[in-house]
Amino acid sequence: MIDAQEHDIPQIVLSEPAALVLRGQTFDASRPAVMAIINRTPDSFFAGNRHADLDSALRALDNAVALGADIVDVGGVRAGSEGDPVGAQEEIERVVPFLVRARTAYPELLLSLDTWRAEVLRAAMAAGARIDLVNDTWAGYDAELLPAAVEAGAGYVVSHTGGRPPRTDPVDVTYGPDALDVVRDVVATLASGAARATALGMPSERVLVDPTLDFGKTTAHSLRVLRHSAAVTALGFPVLQALSRKDFVGETLDLPTEERLEGSLAATAIAAWLGATVFRAHDVRATRRVVDMVASIRGDRPQQVAVRGLGPHSHDVDASAVDRARSVRTGQATRE
Repeated sequence: MIDAQEHDIPQIVLSEPAALVLRGQTFDASRPAVMAIINRTPDSFFAGNRHADLDSALRALDNAVALGADIVDVGGVRAGSEGDPVGAQEEIERVVPFLVRARTAYPELLLSLDTWRAEVLRAAMAAGARIDLVNDTWAGYDAELLPAAVEAGAGYVVSHTGGRPPRTDPVDVTYGPDALDVVRDVVATLASGAARATALGMPSERVLVDPTLDFGKTTAHSLRVLRHSAAVTALGFPVLQALSRKDFVGETLDLPTEERLEGSLAATAIAAWLGATVFRAHDVRATRRVVDMVASIRGDRPQQVAVRGLGPHSHDVDASAVDRARSVRTGQATRE
């Protein structure tokens, strides 16, 4: 019989994510954030999130809040090339009335605006819809958007699109012959974008970096970048992962959009384990449960109930699975 006391148990070394702080709310490894998606478009790639009608969008908002969303992200233009062109004025007409109503209904809710246009952000702010986060999915295509976000006091998402302009689909994409070239490009681009944001006065705790899977990437690229999420976490900024029902999930499992929930949740669990703390999702309740569970498995979040198996001889470690012996020098956490 083996004496367990004679055998060392290897420590688990995990990335220690940087915290996101928006309007006094902090999200980190112990409190991951779920960002609900509300698309004010008639042609979103996922039919279950098409809310061109304002009343439909407001019902979706109520539902997202009830299911545990921390942030609500609203966009007025489909990301891909399919669908009709949408000018700035039409985008404003789609998103600003919703944002005004959302701010009135939920004053403390964190609102994110998914746009690449500075004039859309300025129109929302002028209408009284305070924006807490600017989700610049197209990697600074409008050079005025980041300064406008700084002026608005909002946070900012730095993204990676492989240099492609808005609403372009990836075609004949390569980052070089080495398998990790795409990871290197993602890390370098996000580091440069984050440095620009802080140089313009954006506090680092309000800068989110997003590997932006699918955008400017093949499915192999997206899977590889996801696998190396720890390299993105190591940049020292909070990490956003937008994985929900994307094509890399569909191609991996050969499934249509409406059948990609399980694959999206598997990707979410991996990203959470590797240090992402903000998750943009169509399926709020399922994502909420997954990221909270992963946070507890990592040892960052206490379980909500501690009853099973406990008794008068129990120790503290029998009742709590939170193990957070952190190394400040390495930015990593070790788990006993």
